[in-house]
Amino acid sequence: MVDLSWTLGHARTLYTHHNSPIPLSTKSGHKTTLPALATSSIPPCRLNPFLFNGHLQTMYTARKDPGPPIYYKRKVFHSDHSVYPGQFAVDFVISKDEGEQQKLDAELPERTTNFTSEEWEAIHTTDTRPMIIALHGLTGGSHEVYLRETLAPLTALGWAACVINGRGCALSKITTPQLFNSRATWDVRQLVRTLRQLFPNRPLYAVGFSLGANILTNYVGEEGASCILRAAVACSNPWNLEICNVALQSTWLGLEIYCRTMGQNMKGLFERHKAQILQNPDIDEDNVRNCRYLFEFDRYIQAPTWGYPTEGAYYRDAQSVDALLGVRIPFLGINAEDDPISSKAAIPFEEFKQNPYAVLCTTNWGGHLGHFQLGGGRWFATAASSFLAKVHDEVDFEASKDAIKASKVDAPSKAYPIFDPTHRRLILPDA
Repeated sequence: MVDLSWTLGHARTLYTHHNSPIPLSTKSGHKTTLPALATSSIPPCRLNPFLFNGHLQTMYTARKDPGPPIYYKRKVFHSDHSVYPGQFAVDFVISKDEGEQQKLDAELPERTTNFTSEEWEAIHTTDTRPMIIALHGLTGGSHEVYLRETLAPLTALGWAACVINGRGCALSKITTPQLFNSRATWDVRQLVRTLRQLFPNRPLYAVGFSLGANILTNYVGEEGASCILRAAVACSNPWNLEICNVALQSTWLGLEIYCRTMGQNMKGLFERHKAQILQNPDIDEDNVRNCRYLFEFDRYIQAPTWGYPTEGAYYRDAQSVDALLGVRIPFLGINAEDDPISSKAAIPFEEFKQNPYAVLCTTNWGGHLGHFQLGGGRWFATAASSFLAKVHDEVDFEASKDAIKASKVDAPSKAYPIFDPTHRRLILPDA
């Protein structure tokens, strides 16, 4: 029998997780699990039937859409990293009333102004509002509609929010030859530490989109049990960058539409920041100008910028598929199986089954950062914000630590061999 449910906009949803997920205690004194929280908070996936496949859903993201009006104040941070100095910009959400009173700045994205020194000095607070940190996709920024659609429901509930912009993105300036990359967790780490100092009582959460989801997963995996965040969501994560690269180059649409478009976006960043980027003697301007596709840009800009011999080495090191195994906070992944950019072949279904802290929600339809609904808006944005709100409202995190400890879910089963998800290597004794 032919399944025609798509004509009504009905997408199929699948949840993948460990057989024994971590036990979580609720504020009402009951027990629950991460999959139970996900399935009870994430609504059925109902999409626009006129955008009936991943290509249409993905290409529809290029249309003009004002999105929810979110206003920001920008703070430029100076990196404390010993190898990759420089600066990065973080945009903090402010109220609509405050935003409408601020003077427009032509050198910043719309609805964004810089903090004055007096405003920044007064930002410290001991309030207990939950706070969400957002990481945008490739060449994006705090202005992206998909990001604002995710933040809007949470800020309407009283959450504080900020967006960390990749170096050189969202009209930010760079002072060193480095743009962002898919492994660039150091700026996120510095921001989280700073937020903990500024807002010592705020529960911190995070959501990442596409490349930002890959960075967020790497960060959470690297932090492991020491992660300050309470929970995180990764939307349209490409997971295995090498597989995604091969998949994109294997079709005409993948190569000539998606790879070319992303490559041109990256070249736009190069043109904006070339004075800084070309200070690196390993970058050949002629090679960069002849780039057409994303993987060529990664070969001639990203690899020499960050110290990789090839773009393949960069992809293998930066991808987050193994880092997922190191995650030790409640973690949700959201992917569409027909995503032409974050390929289904790259989705780590088996890794999710091995990590009791993680749950994966996949739909058979939705594209890349698409999931457009007939009435407007993106389903994945609602799914992510609803999940985070429910986790914050219901989970007693202090009691849950004791429940997880009592369950012995992290008890080591043997000394060797040990798989290190951060360094992606099997650890063996010296002899």
